[in-house]
Parts: sequence; C-alpha cells; structure tokens
Amino acid sequence: MTPGRLSADAAALGLELETDQCTALLAHLDLVQRWGRVYNLTALRDPAQMYGHHLLDCLVTVPALAVRVEPSARVLDVGSGAGFPGVVLAIARPDWQVCCIDAVAKKTSFIRQVAAELRLPNLHALHQRVETLASADFDLITSRAFASLADFTRLSRGARAPRGQWAAMKAKLTDAERAELPADVQVFHVEQLHVPGLAADRCLVWMRPDTDQPLTQPASS
Repeated sequence: MTPGRLSADAAALGLELETDQCTALLAHLDLVQRWGRVYNLTALRDPAQMYGHHLLDCLVTVPALAVRVEPSARVLDVGSGAGFPGVVLAIARPDWQVCCIDAVAKKTSFIRQVAAELRLPNLHALHQRVETLASADFDLITSRAFASLADFTRLSRGARAPRGQWAAMKAKLTDAERAELPADVQVFHVEQLHVPGLAADRCLVWMRPDTDQPLTQPASS
C-alpha cells in the first residue's frame, strides 16, 4: 500500500490527508505487524485485511467526529489495543490530544513506541483500567469493540468532562443494547458509516448524559 493510494481512499471517505499523515498511518500498520509477531495485538495478520478492517474502518469516523468535537479537544480511546482508533485519530487530527487507555501493559507499551517512532506529541498512553481514571477532563470518549454500551459509559463516566460526549464504534445498535443503557444516558444520534470495500455494517453511536433524568428513579409510593 502506498501513501498515494491511502490519500485517495481517505478522500473517498471525505477526509483530506497530507502525504506525511498517510506515511505515518501506514507506518503504524507496519509497526502493528512487526509487534504482532511477538505480541497478540490484533487477530488480523494480512496487511490488506488490516488496511481495510482496521485503518479505513477507523478513518471513516474522523469526519463524523470532527463535526461534533471542537479543535484542540481531549480524546480518550478506551481499550485502545493496537491503537484503533486512538493512533489513527492522533495522526489524522494532530490538533486533538489523544490518550489511549488499556489494562494490558504490552499494548500501552506499543502505543508509547508508536508515539516515539512516529513523533506524535499529541498521542499518549495509560496502562490503567478506565474505571479508576477520574480526571473528568475528556471532551470525547470513544471505543471500538471494547464492551457493551452500558459498560462503556458506566466504566468511563468518571473521565468525562462536564460537556463531554461518548462515541462508540459499533456494527449496529440493537434495541436490546439501547435498553440496557443507564437511565441517565441517552443515545442522541446514530451515524451510519460505509467503508468502501468492506461488506459489513458500521455505525457511530453518540451518547451523553440526559440531564433531565435523575440518576435513580424515585421509589414508588
């Protein structure tokens, strides 16, 4: 894969990338492959599959995220693993401060190595369980294949800034999963996404606290 091909594919997704950004994104994939020979970073090993199922799958979210997230935003990627989407967001949006959090030490070590090798000062990594993080200053909290929406919002609630939002990458949102959300969390938008060449459902589920609802329902009389 070449930077020119990636630039064209990104443009088809509505995203303009500089040559150095395309080079960095492909270098990230190469690092995932190299580290994957020793560490279990991803189940995919084939470069062509990784390109579509990981890289383009994450890039398609960037224009959608940018509409609702301010420049210079602080972004938390929960259960980042090999850096999908955290590293991709950090490269595509160098104005965002992106923190990848994961409970597995080897995965956060990998993210730190990526940040050093690719010279990404806006990319950070935390080896920590997200429920123990209580900084409360992230404008956007995102995840990809991390957990159910109920667990995702519950575990990361303490990291959310006062006006922060959740955006979860999902195949689809079912009525059952929506119903399991905490009473004070509302899904305010579901954005359907399409990755060219990838025959799979994709969507971005946007959530925020419903300030009109109490955290607990009043006891019945």
